[in-house]
Amino acid sequence: MLDSNTLYVKDENGKEVAMEILFTFANEEMGKQYVVFVDPNDDSGEVFASCYDDEGNLLPIESESEWEMVEEVLGAFNEEEL
Repeated sequence: MLDSNTLYVKDENGKEVAMEILFTFANEEMGKQYVVFVDPNDDSGEVFASCYDDEGNLLPIESESEWEMVEEVLGAFNEEEL
């Protein structure tokens, strides 16, 4: 489980960038945990998502069906926030 509301990712130049976690969720069907996050210094509104393991390591989302599921969860999250 990711404990704080900040995580660090490396950008294309290898520099660590602090990201703000919007929420985490688990999908039992896929047996994976996901994190949805944004760059608090980027006003574009771009949202990122990734899988993560029990040690908090970020893993890529690899399939189209996983992306569709994440987008559905994000849509539900956005509706709740409005």
